[in-house]
Amino acid sequence: MAVFSLKPSASCLKKAVIASAILLISAQAQAEPGSEGPFLGLSGHWSGAGTITMANGATERIRCKAAYAVNATGKSLQQTLRCASDSYRLEISTNVISEGGSLSGSWAEVTRGVAGNISGRASGAEIVANVAAAGFAARLDVRIQGDKQSVSIRPQGDTEVSAVSIALRKG
Repeated sequence: MAVFSLKPSASCLKKAVIASAILLISAQAQAEPGSEGPFLGLSGHWSGAGTITMANGATERIRCKAAYAVNATGKSLQQTLRCASDSYRLEISTNVISEGGSLSGSWAEVTRGVAGNISGRASGAEIVANVAAAGFAARLDVRIQGDKQSVSIRPQGDTEVSAVSIALRKG
């Protein structure tokens, strides 16, 4: 079983960025070409499960629940994310704005006082984005099919977490 440190600059920061970005960026992919805003249709609750892979090869299941609030144009999103595994919990709050296919925003892991920013692009049902905070960066790839989201996260550099994979469903 993986044990996660509570140091904001180490694995907690990594997990917070990863989990925040997972659902934040996956929200961007929900839009279809020609829609007014990429977040239309995301309001409500999503949940799912996945796997965290540690740098040493160990894996652990993680369960996540998210709540999305989207403005009327579909271009602004507020999200609350809660994830837990057998040895880890986090609660993340995010705000994202989309302009012309580009997204920008911020996140905060409220239980540990860690925060950072998000940037990226959405193209159809695919998102490629980067999350960053002091001493940490990760790449996010998201695919949407109907009411399902598939999220892959790869931290960059020397990190305790080597990959995160989560599948979410609306409802």
